[in-house]
Amino acid sequence: MDVLIHLFVGLHIIGIAALLGGFLTQMKAMGEGTARFGPAMLHGALTMLITGVVLVGLNQADDNAVNNLKIGIKMALLIVILGLVYVKRDEDRVDKALFGAVGALTVANIFIAVLWT
Repeated sequence: MDVLIHLFVGLHIIGIAALLGGFLTQMKAMGEGTARFGPAMLHGALTMLITGVVLVGLNQADDNAVNNLKIGIKMALLIVILGLVYVKRDEDRVDKALFGAVGALTVANIFIAVLWT
């Protein structure tokens, strides 16, 4: 079971890398007002959601403690991110504030995962 959990943690990290990497590659465009949500950001957020839900299930099945408040907050942030990226994915330009909010929520999600023990 540990190998399976570690496999999904790796996939979860790949998802966050795609989401954050997609954001970081658009930083210059955000400054110019031409940033857009790329497919990597959408697929990264979806990967995070799916692997996160699987990780909670696997940890509960393995009788590991799961902090439901932490998971709930992380999922709420991710659903907001996913909603924004999904709705605005076809637009040529995304408002700077909206694009920055997605980046800030992504970074907040990372720090909640790492620092909340």
